Parts: sequence; structure tokens; C-alpha cells
Amino acid sequence: MTLTHDEIVALPKVLLHDHLDGGLRPATLIELAGEIGHELPSTDPEELARIFAQNANSGDLVKYLEAFAHTTAVMQTEDNLRRIAREAVVDLAADGVVYAELRYAPEQHVAGGLDLQQVVEAVQAGIEEGIAEAAEAGHGIRAAALLDAMRHLDRSEEIAALAIVNRGTCCVGFDIAGPEKGFPASNHAPAFAALRAAHLPVTIHAGEADGVDSVSDALFHGARRLGHGVRIHEDIEGLDTDEPVLGYVARHALDQQIPLEVCPTSNVQTGAATSVADHPMHALRDLGFAVTVNTDNRLVSGVSMSGEFAALVEAGWTTDDLLEATLAAAWGAFLPYEERGDLAELILEGYGIEL
Repeated sequence: MTLTHDEIVALPKVLLHDHLDGGLRPATLIELAGEIGHELPSTDPEELARIFAQNANSGDLVKYLEAFAHTTAVMQTEDNLRRIAREAVVDLAADGVVYAELRYAPEQHVAGGLDLQQVVEAVQAGIEEGIAEAAEAGHGIRAAALLDAMRHLDRSEEIAALAIVNRGTCCVGFDIAGPEKGFPASNHAPAFAALRAAHLPVTIHAGEADGVDSVSDALFHGARRLGHGVRIHEDIEGLDTDEPVLGYVARHALDQQIPLEVCPTSNVQTGAATSVADHPMHALRDLGFAVTVNTDNRLVSGVSMSGEFAALVEAGWTTDDLLEATLAAAWGAFLPYEERGDLAELILEGYGIEL
């Protein structure tokens, strides 16, 4: 059965991998850039969104990354961070997202004079305002933040300490982002040791721009989820056959049900998959991996959660497949066990399944 656009939007969704600096409203970016005299490729919202999407689809990583120079330029004040976080939550709620973890790197937002603590408090204030605004519009959503350290820089111990201090108030977990190849998780071993000692949940970008060794490294350092993780298929011989043979890394991720934070469109844009139709996520799902569906960068990639769902439906996914991925995301959320159960129940109810 084909799902209509409205039916897809109405489905409850869980979003685990969404970068705050990759999801601004085009009109907001234009307004805030104008206030500081920052030049953009266009001052027309639709055209600007189109330019970013074209760059993302160009196959040119430099062009893809240009957008972040523009977005982070306007994310250097408390007011702007609050607004951008608030609007992100409101937009996600309107798209049917009932739980979201928004990730960002505090160290990228101090050029205007803010300290790291001011950054995380501003984002959290915006998240809370967005939840309230969404509720007024009739959209229930729960949202939280993940703090990123940049893997090619040297502030991971500082950001880990920031996450630990702010757990339960301004964040629910930690991540490392940035260029994966050449900058392994092991470069940040002291940060991950501190996070393990504090029992703070960790997700690590791995298996997108680098292969199985990167995934193995992330798991060794305590990743409870894998950011993207799609290249774990390289550790499976005969993936599309009736008798695939799993390597030790893939077997570990499958047996432990480590959620893969798959971002279908973004994975195609960055070369981790050739197309949504031929994405390895389908075979991984069929093998029982905890595949989840995510956006990565909504503005930069020109996507939404509903759009990703629609692309998967076009690739052959059923409503049951969407439900399975959403439940995997719910159980992979960095929430207390009881609250993950409540979230799973909410999702089942949204799919019309009586408990």
C-alpha cells in the first residue's frame, strides 16, 4: 500500500542524528546573516535552499561543506542559538517527530565571545521554548541535545567534561564529528575514558567516510550507537546472498543491537551509498541490524524526516519496515529505560497498534 504525503507526516518519528548547524530555516539564515553583514549565495529563501541542495548533490565535498561556514557564522550569540534551536524543534514536531536528539559542537559557537557553558545553556533554552511552541500548535515532541567534539581538533576532553557537567540539564550524550578518515576515535581516548567513568552515553560518527576499522575503533571506545555506520557492510561477505558471513565487527554490532544512525540521502551525497534504492541499509535491516532513519543536515541536504521516509517507501519499504526502524531508534535513544518504553508505546499507538 502506498502511503500519501499526509500519512507519512502523521507517522510518529524518532530522530537520533540531526546537526543543529545543518538544519536552519533558509529565511532565518538570510535574516541573521543580513544583521551581521555576512554574504550568502542568495537572499531568496527558496533559491538559497536550492543552492545548498545542489551543492550537496554535486559530489563535491568542498561545495557540500560551504553551507556550514554560512550557518555557523550566524550561530555566535545567545539569541541566535536560542532561536535556531527553537525553530528546529518546532519544524521537527510539525513533521511528525516525537523525539529528537539535536547535536552540535559548542566549540564552533564561541567566536562571538560566548563561553562553552553559555552556548549549551542558550541551545537548551531554545529547545525548551521549541517544545512549548510545538505544544501550543498541537504537536507533542520531546527533544534533547548531544554535544559534539570535533575529531580533527584537540578539545575533546574539555567537551566531554562539559557534557558530563551538563548531563540531564543541557545534554543527554556525547559525540565526535568532523572528518572521519585520518582522525580515529582513538585520538580521543582520554575523553572516552572520562565518559565511560561517568557512564554518559556516547555515539560516534563511524562507517561513513571510513571503513570497518573506524567502526571497530568506535565500538572499542564505548559507542552505544554508530553515527551512519553504513560501511559496516564491508565486514559482511556475501551481503546480498542467502548465506552472508559476518566478520567480528559486524557480528558484534548485530548481536549487541548497536543502532546504526543511517541518513539515507546524506549517505548518497557523501558517497557512502550509491543511491537510496541501492543503499546497504536495506540488506542490513533484513539481517536484523538496528537500522534507524535520520536526516543528518536538513537544510544542507535538502531533506526532512518525512522526505526520508517517502524515499524509503519508494525504495520498497513497507509501513512495518518504517515502524521497525522507528522502534529501533526509540530503544536506542539516550533516555532512561522506562522512558524509552513509554516512547515505544507512543509510537505503536501512532501506528494504530493496540497494546
